[in-house]
Amino acid sequence: MSSIGGIIKKMREEKKLPLRIIAAYLNIDQAILSKIERGQRRANREQIVKLAEFFKVDEEELLVMWLSDKVVYEVADENVALKALKVAEEKVKYQMADKK
Repeated sequence: MSSIGGIIKKMREEKKLPLRIIAAYLNIDQAILSKIERGQRRANREQIVKLAEFFKVDEEELLVMWLSDKVVYEVADENVALKALKVAEEKVKYQMADKK
């Protein structure tokens, strides 16, 4: 399964765009974008929203991939990661129900 960095790189390469064009659009250095694409640095939410706009892709889908990467990064090395994610899912459901 692709990381958000891999997805960004794939979209950029499909459009045959150099790093500098996307980096300029995001107002970041192209070295930073390169690190994001390689998974050595994480994009922020604002950057993901701007990328969805730039590439004309579904913002929610891109945000889901970005957020899932954040979660994986936090729990990947834990033996109880799957159990924790199940508990977190229930907590999110509970919080969302409270907001309705």
